[in-house]
Amino acid sequence: MFDVSQVLKLQEETVALWHHQPIENSYDGIMGLICTQHRFNFELWHQEDIARSPEVEDSEIAQVKRAIDRLNQARNDHIEKIDDWLSEEIERRGIVCSENARLRTETPGSVVDRLSIMALRLYHYREQLEREDADDSHRQKVQQRTSLCLEQRQDLSQSLRELLEDIAGGVCRHKTYRQMKMYNDPTLNPYLYRQKSSVGQ
Repeated sequence: MFDVSQVLKLQEETVALWHHQPIENSYDGIMGLICTQHRFNFELWHQEDIARSPEVEDSEIAQVKRAIDRLNQARNDHIEKIDDWLSEEIERRGIVCSENARLRTETPGSVVDRLSIMALRLYHYREQLEREDADDSHRQKVQQRTSLCLEQRQDLSQSLRELLEDIAGGVCRHKTYRQMKMYNDPTLNPYLYRQKSSVGQ
């Protein structure tokens, strides 16, 4: 299906690169989709940091919150795109599920998303270890959390490998789950459709 080790490498390397140079996506195919999804998490992470700064003006916070909303929607859209690609790949390969094949609670696209966030978390924890103003207690706490993140990333990536193997072998069924966010839909969010109705009066 796709190489999980390559996904981890892509996420780790691009996080480091994008902190020092403009964001670029040099990948294509499924890795291009995964890189784009990762980019939205990267941008979302830093907007979330700005949103929590007490020094930021309220007018800027409003812009940041809208950016967070837009990026989060794009992030979720690309989780679905990864899963859609996988559905197409299953069809292309002619994979047929066994009669007792079961669904899993999480799709490969969702796991890729969690690994993306983990790559960002690990990068920023490592930054904390290099802070000159940090004391030993802070570094010890960060080191413990870094170790836990590495363990969780290992568990997640192995689970993803096993899930992809089960899908490829017809042992597990795969389907894309639509997020169907309501707050971005002007016909479903009451604050949006009521406002539109009042403007028309």
